[in-house]
Amino acid sequence: MGLCTILEDGGIRVLEAQLRSADSVAILRHGMNICGMLFLWQVFSHCCSPFLLGGWSLALIAATSITLLLDRQRRANDIGLSPADLRRHALGGLLHGLVWAACMVLVSQSGQTEELVALWTIISCIMVCGAISYAATPLSATAYLLPCILGLFAMFDEGGQLPLRALATSYALSLLCGCFIYARTFARQHSTTVQLAEKSEVVSLLLREYEGGGSDWLWQTDALRRINGVSSRFAETMGMEPGQLEGAPLVQILAGSGWDDGRFAAGLHSLADHLKRRESFSNLVLPVEIQGQWRWWELSASPRHDENGIFQGFRGVGSDVTAQRESADKIAQLARFDPLTGLPNRSHLREVLDQAMDASKGRSPGCGFLMIDLDRFKSINDTLGHQTGDKLLSQVARRMRQVCDADIFCGRIGGDEFAVIIPHVADSAAIPRLSSAIIGALSMPYQVGQHMLHVGASVGSALSPMDGRDSEALIRSADLALYRAKDEGGGVHCAYEPRLHAQAEERRQLELALREALEKDQLHVLYQPVVDAEHGAVLGFEALVRWTHPQLGAISPVKFVPVAEEARLIAPIGEWVLRTACMEAVTWPDDIRIAVNVSAEQLTHPSFVAAVVSALAQSGLDARRLELEVTESVFMNEDAGALKVLDQLLSLGIQLSLDDFGTGYSSLGYLSRTRFNTIKIDRSFVVGASKNTAESLAIIRAVVTLADSLGMSTTAEGVETEAELQMVRRLGCKKVQGYYFGRPMLPQDAARLFPKPQRVAIG
Repeated sequence: MGLCTILEDGGIRVLEAQLRSADSVAILRHGMNICGMLFLWQVFSHCCSPFLLGGWSLALIAATSITLLLDRQRRANDIGLSPADLRRHALGGLLHGLVWAACMVLVSQSGQTEELVALWTIISCIMVCGAISYAATPLSATAYLLPCILGLFAMFDEGGQLPLRALATSYALSLLCGCFIYARTFARQHSTTVQLAEKSEVVSLLLREYEGGGSDWLWQTDALRRINGVSSRFAETMGMEPGQLEGAPLVQILAGSGWDDGRFAAGLHSLADHLKRRESFSNLVLPVEIQGQWRWWELSASPRHDENGIFQGFRGVGSDVTAQRESADKIAQLARFDPLTGLPNRSHLREVLDQAMDASKGRSPGCGFLMIDLDRFKSINDTLGHQTGDKLLSQVARRMRQVCDADIFCGRIGGDEFAVIIPHVADSAAIPRLSSAIIGALSMPYQVGQHMLHVGASVGSALSPMDGRDSEALIRSADLALYRAKDEGGGVHCAYEPRLHAQAEERRQLELALREALEKDQLHVLYQPVVDAEHGAVLGFEALVRWTHPQLGAISPVKFVPVAEEARLIAPIGEWVLRTACMEAVTWPDDIRIAVNVSAEQLTHPSFVAAVVSALAQSGLDARRLELEVTESVFMNEDAGALKVLDQLLSLGIQLSLDDFGTGYSSLGYLSRTRFNTIKIDRSFVVGASKNTAESLAIIRAVVTLADSLGMSTTAEGVETEAELQMVRRLGCKKVQGYYFGRPMLPQDAARLFPKPQRVAIG
């Protein structure tokens, strides 16, 4: 009886939410009805009888009045809602549907082709507005759209209009299906929200209990897999009395509400198999429903036998690992979504593109890929700072979501580059049309704080299979097209053409210039300080390579580092930076470290360890003062060779730092395989935490806790304000780096940060 009452209450709450949603947009439907009536008078007054139009208009006004009266009576009812209210609401939709069906039957007989097109246009608008206003109430949407569908049959009743009838009917049915899908999603989301609110108190009690005692408990079953000998801790964790659990089947208790519909989690199936086969198991993680709330448990157990070897059941231990699981899920989430914009990141985009390419094989045209780069973004970032640039990127992401339809996938590649995947290109104009919409939307002014900002967008596109038969080739083609769009001044869309390989030649010229720069000592190193978060004392510097070309001037690392990686110049450049940084660092105080970035290519080079040893020997720098920063990309291929190199470096006394943690291919596995000394928290999380974003705060706390538990230190990157400094201090970060303490500086400027030794006068 109690369960039925709960279900009834939940249904009433969903019903109330549905009707509230419908009421909130009812003005749209009524307004469109009035516009439609005026439109009909304007278009059909010359060919339809005024009495016909007048009678139909009175019917529409009457239907609207009845609907308004029914809605008003429902809202004035203090007793509460019932399913009858939903039926009365559907009655209003039926009346309007019948009136517009009558319009199609009567008015369509009086006009010619032009009037028929105009009638279909207003009818389609009316159906869309009705579907939107009734989307949360599928019964009303059905009552409204079904008469309209019947009216369409009368409207296109001539023999030659069969395709139009099929098209119009499919259009109306699509609206109806959309209403059902939306209503289902609406009800599910509302139910979830209500359940979360109801469970908040239970969560608080469980957390207080967890903090007050141990996190593990004992459990056991008899030979029939029923719980017996219930421990108080186990009963408390389940939120039940020991007597309620005694004798209950273990699997049924853990399944919760899923026991009735047979929908068990994979972990629960695995548990049942172990119990059935009477075999030991350990560290089995599975979801458990406790009082309507899902928790993650880790169970281990062994079978029990008496002195005669007769099976007596299982005895084991369990623990609640929800916090660890959620932290791991949060960090794993970072591997797929960009924390700044919330859009899918490069890795996620690649997965979706691979799937789209597989699905479109044998079809021409197949799928489309667009690369979008913002124009003039760098100047905004340089003049107004990264905070303003990040806010601008967030607004750009919102506009991208608005432009792209539900079946179009958009994401952020990195920096100010975005991408769009069109799984199925319907016609040749689809890509230019979408590109034009993206450029127009992203080129509108942005209000960021007190600044009105103007940026543009350039788009390069490629289409499979003509421009690439795999995702790598398609991305490369779109990238070449984007280079052409940028070269043309930006703000335009360029589709890939085979002749765009000429632009690749320009990159080759840049590669040649970079080789020359390495030979003629055109590169130089700047140093950015890393300071103690608590006292502000300089602990070390990060070495950053820069390039100033004699004719082209300063060339951004964003431009030449990718070229260096493609041309396999990153290893000699990296070795030069390493030697230069060690020679400079040896002149600093003995407690100051130097951090040098190391790419995945350098780590896999056979002579890398020897090059590091040589740099230390030539400079005389103590190995403990050298810190090598690697990114998560070195673990992408599960290359054991990279792990061996890292172990060799550690054995030399060199410090290791994991850079940009969480922004790429995050995994906790390599943290257990490699003894990193420092985890660097990416600036995007610092920005998110400074905005009190719950996810960023939770992630930083999780990373700090993880680092502390593994004996590692944490460095927060990109700290630019006092508020950000105080925030990372509170979260437990040990070191900070960013413009707040200093921009990358010349060696002589870095040396001035240390006090000069005092000379002692003799005599």
